[in-house]
Amino acid sequence: MTIVRNYYELCKPNVVLMMLLCALVGIVLASETLVPLIDIIVPLIGIGLCSGSAAAINQIIDREADAEMDRTDKRPIPQGEISVRNASIFALTIGLLGAAILIFLVNSLTAILTILALGGYAFIYTIYLKRATPQNIVIGGLAGAAPPLLGWASVTNTIEPNALLLVLIIFIWTPPHFWALAIYRKDDYAAKIPMLPVTHGEQYTRVHITLYTDYFIFS
Repeated sequence: MTIVRNYYELCKPNVVLMMLLCALVGIVLASETLVPLIDIIVPLIGIGLCSGSAAAINQIIDREADAEMDRTDKRPIPQGEISVRNASIFALTIGLLGAAILIFLVNSLTAILTILALGGYAFIYTIYLKRATPQNIVIGGLAGAAPPLLGWASVTNTIEPNALLLVLIIFIWTPPHFWALAIYRKDDYAAKIPMLPVTHGEQYTRVHITLYTDYFIFS
């Protein structure tokens, strides 16, 4: 059971659950009639597996930084519970399985969008943006905002303005949400990650949180 738990934690289950909830919103809003349960479950499984793969890749790449941060040093790889090799095999396996489910049982558009989101988070954000700029979460947040679009596309096989609006809502919400966490964990991030509170200070970050929140509320 410990092994199963470790691989489960490698997928960042709480984050994936939130993404699946957002994808479910996209599915429901895209449907003009009551959606058959199978048409909900199958795309969510595919999206969930790909999201879990992206989360595992993120932990593989970030293993050294994770080991130095109180928030993440109990993760399976820093604790030595899962080797990098085994984590990589696991991430590749569930990623390919999720993509296959979407390609063959949902539609190619959903598969392509999901793979792009996976790549954006696991590689572009984790390898480059996260360490390159304090605006990392602003730019990289687009991948995390994709789930409503994925759910919508699984029903309609199209990219529609209303789906993009859902993406925009999450995209605007993400930075103030994450910056608040970054203020709380400022000392953790200071060692490795140039988060906004680290590079520009807490007061500057609070101003940006307020501006984003005000825009979100009044727009």
